[in-house]
Amino acid sequence: MKQRHILIFSISSCLFLFCSILNAQESIDGETTTDTLIYKQKYGLRLGVDLGRLIRTVIDDDYTGFEISGDYRLTKKLYLAGELGNEKRSISTDFLSVTANGSYFKAGIDYNSFQNWLDMQNMIYFGFRAGASSFTQNLDNYTIYNTNQYWPTQLSSEEAREIDGLTAIWAEIIIGIKAELFSNLFLGLNVQIKSLINEDVPDDFENLYIPGFNRTYDSGRFGIGFGYNLSYLIPIIKKDKKVVVDKEE
Repeated sequence: MKQRHILIFSISSCLFLFCSILNAQESIDGETTTDTLIYKQKYGLRLGVDLGRLIRTVIDDDYTGFEISGDYRLTKKLYLAGELGNEKRSISTDFLSVTANGSYFKAGIDYNSFQNWLDMQNMIYFGFRAGASSFTQNLDNYTIYNTNQYWPTQLSSEEAREIDGLTAIWAEIIIGIKAELFSNLFLGLNVQIKSLINEDVPDDFENLYIPGFNRTYDSGRFGIGFGYNLSYLIPIIKKDKKVVVDKEE
């Protein structure tokens, strides 16, 4: 009887020890360690064109324009950016018809808030621009409103007037995205919220359109714009990007 109890105890002890070893081995197998992967991130000059302005030039008889954009990556998140363009826009109201024609330049910075994985270059960004425009206003025709009820006929003129040497300065906040379609080729869209700082106003009428700033409304100092860009990145240098990942032993 005593030997039987010893045998049972020995078998139980062996089973317990065997199970303990298995559990220990499973614990070792389940442990994770970290590893560091290194990827090359591209830093360079990205140049593009505004597709929206080109399409509008084709379909809108009252508009002609183009815009070239560019940015240069300074740090992991920060970009130096700017736009250069030319616009011609005709606008007609009940009392006058004008054509604005001129060039503009915008410069500022963009901050990429998107956390890219591995070697991706996509952007969800916001930024700031300072803009300046030099333009002319052509007064194509106008009608002078007569407030005297005894003289209801209005005075109209087809004589064109050109006012040149006009300038405007504004600031804007830009919010947008850029997605990499293929290697180094990006498609993007953005929204610009603008605030007019200073403008030269022609005699006898107001600026209805300022190249680069877009349409003005009732002497308001705020405007809005949109952009649809196709751009290409010209890599200049590459920097290491370290990514820490977990792996199981």
